[in-house]
Amino acid sequence: MAVIITGVRPATPPAGRHALATRSVSRTAVLAAGAAGFALAFVVAYLLFVRTEAGRGVENGVVRSAQSTGTTADWAAPLRETDLVVVLGGVAVLLVVISLVRRRFALGVTALVLLAAPLVVAQLLKLYVLDRPSTDDRLGVASHNSFPSGHVSAAMAVLVALAIVLPRRFRRATLVVGGFGVAWVSAAAVALGWHRLSDTVGGCLLVAAVTCAGAAVVSARRPDGDRVPPVPVLTGLLAPPALVLAGYAVLGTATSGDAQFVAAMVLAALSAMVVVLLVAAPLRRVTFDPAEGRVRRLRRR
Repeated sequence: MAVIITGVRPATPPAGRHALATRSVSRTAVLAAGAAGFALAFVVAYLLFVRTEAGRGVENGVVRSAQSTGTTADWAAPLRETDLVVVLGGVAVLLVVISLVRRRFALGVTALVLLAAPLVVAQLLKLYVLDRPSTDDRLGVASHNSFPSGHVSAAMAVLVALAIVLPRRFRRATLVVGGFGVAWVSAAAVALGWHRLSDTVGGCLLVAAVTCAGAAVVSARRPDGDRVPPVPVLTGLLAPPALVLAGYAVLGTATSGDAQFVAAMVLAALSAMVVVLLVAAPLRRVTFDPAEGRVRRLRRR
């Protein structure tokens, strides 16, 4: 006699390794899209501001205005007195100390890599890959390639490294608060006549691209199981180039040297803050700590 059983739901397969891998793909896609978007924006900034005559003209006007004043605003002067090598060395030691105190040595190594990698890439690009077409302008920084800014790249890399080595619950707050510091360095570099707007934006974008690329690798290897909707993918891919295009349009509308100078400083600060916020969103829940990743996986079993 056949027995028919109705009203019984089929067994749901356990959320095992395959389910986690499926979820990790969406998060990895967000990070990969962010890396691609920041890298694309970096290229767009270089092509618009450095390779076009219009871009070079307006930015050389900014440098000319900064250097013709002969004085430095009090708010920007501390950057002139800062020894970048000493700061980076101190931050590297701090990262090691924090990782040892937290007993997360592997996390400290990851933070050190994300501190050093974008700075090395920035110097290699600036010295050996990217160049600035020669012009008749011979005003210090305006006569040689300064894209991307080493100071801004360092400030952005320091912020990211600290945000990673600290407990993950503090990551968003660290990035948001530290973003104001990166914004100050960007604006001060323009005020001192050291860099153009594109140099500061390029430094932020480069560090953001390297960071998101590294985070994508970590996310693929250590999935956290959270699903991410497709909107962040489009945001990560399109928002950074849109930021560069907006900055180029705004700076190009300034009609005088003084207006260009002020606009460049404001845009440098705002662009740095926007890039930091764009990085903070996908980076917020990435599990960089191997020990934390193992604990999360054990809790799901």
